[in-house]
Amino acid sequence: MPVEITWWGHATCTVEDSGIRVLTDPLSARRLAHLRRRRGAPPPPGAWCADVAVVSHLHADHLHVPSLARLPRDTRVLLPRGASRAVRGLRLLSHLRLTEMAPGDVTTVGDLAVRAVPARHDGRRLPVGPHRSPALGYVFEGEARTYFAGDTGLFDDMAKEVGPVDVALLPVGGWGPYLGEGHLNAGRAAEALTRLAPRSAVPVHYGTYWPIGMDAVRPHEFHAPGDEFTRLAKERAPGVSVHRLAHGERVRPEVAR
Repeated sequence: MPVEITWWGHATCTVEDSGIRVLTDPLSARRLAHLRRRRGAPPPPGAWCADVAVVSHLHADHLHVPSLARLPRDTRVLLPRGASRAVRGLRLLSHLRLTEMAPGDVTTVGDLAVRAVPARHDGRRLPVGPHRSPALGYVFEGEARTYFAGDTGLFDDMAKEVGPVDVALLPVGGWGPYLGEGHLNAGRAAEALTRLAPRSAVPVHYGTYWPIGMDAVRPHEFHAPGDEFTRLAKERAPGVSVHRLAHGERVRPEVAR
């Protein structure tokens, strides 16, 4: 069966490959602190049926303990090294199998290998405090090679660390009017395509959450990143097929045989 990808909004996707369902950065909240979900319904109950979930870093919009609590018993959850020490709520998730990973580590689930790769992003749980966990991306290697970047900026060894991939799930925006250090916007994500040279790409991490009371502040940063990435990718990496999905939409991207 070809690889199938569903985008549920923000950084939450289902990747189905080799009979294994992977859920990325699970987030079901309609509101998270000062953020509210402005577009798309939260993932439906069926989205939580996964063989493995991956968490890219400790920020609350990526490691959301109440969302992880919804996963079925014995679901394997892969997290950055040190996550359980840094996030006390993880200790309550006794029904899950938590495995901490560092860049280069590989976990096998059925016929799918999940490899942790570096990301250039602040891995702390809070805006201030010690750096206890690395931010990660993941490569899922089965019938296809799919790269989930999590949150990252560009870095010099990106192509070397990630390796050849068929599909890239790339963040192209954020949840506020300004992106800080260690993020991809539409332009930098298009540049990432020139380095990674996948066959297909899916833009994620945009057009879902926005700060309460800031609807009129730089609204194009909420609405435009997906279209802007598609336009820039066509200019800079014309060999890459870009699939700009609506919330809940799925695609079977072309992969090498």
